Amino acid sequence: MPKYKLVCFDVDGTLIDNVKFSWQTFHDYFETDKDKREKAKEAFLNNEITYSEWAEHDINMWKEKGANKKDFFKALDSLKLMSGAMETLYSLKKKRLKLAIISGSLNVLLEKFIPGYNEIFDDIFISKIHFDKNGFINKVEATDYDMERKALALKQIALREKIELSECVFVGDFLNDIKVIKEAGLGIAFNCEHDELKEVADVVIDGKDLRKVLEYID
Repeated sequence: MPKYKLVCFDVDGTLIDNVKFSWQTFHDYFETDKDKREKAKEAFLNNEITYSEWAEHDINMWKEKGANKKDFFKALDSLKLMSGAMETLYSLKKKRLKLAIISGSLNVLLEKFIPGYNEIFDDIFISKIHFDKNGFINKVEATDYDMERKALALKQIALREKIELSECVFVGDFLNDIKVIKEAGLGIAFNCEHDELKEVADVVIDGKDLRKVLEYID
């Protein structure tokens, strides 16, 4: 019997390289109003709006710019799949482990870099932009599971699948991964620049080869 049964991944800086915040990548590309963005961020941090409302606010700023799906993909030209990402995912699937994404990132990154992601991952907690037939933003589904609520997503999957938290792995790189990494049986800080996350992680992997996580998942 394998020690671990579920492996969860962050996206920005973990599955996808050359990016810290995909949201910022799009804001920069579409040249949105920085003051409006900051006000929405402050409103969220002050508990005046929910995370979902904050996400919808920012996505609507792109909508106001007439953003098209082709534009989103073009904005990602400087990004790339993390080295060893697909090999790692296929190796874990071969072991019959459950795979999940729990991230504050956006589905367009997965569509560009992991086109078959719906067949690879059993659960996907991420913000989603839906486009109409002409490629314009039609609908937004903002995740409720970023920041500290990533841990809640992990618990929901484990409960449904009857998996103990001790049998769960989380791989992430940023401060919003602290709580979920504490909850997981194996918390891996990957390609991480934050000492606060490294201190709570069970394993710290430097460098940008995702295959290194396989050494710790059996």
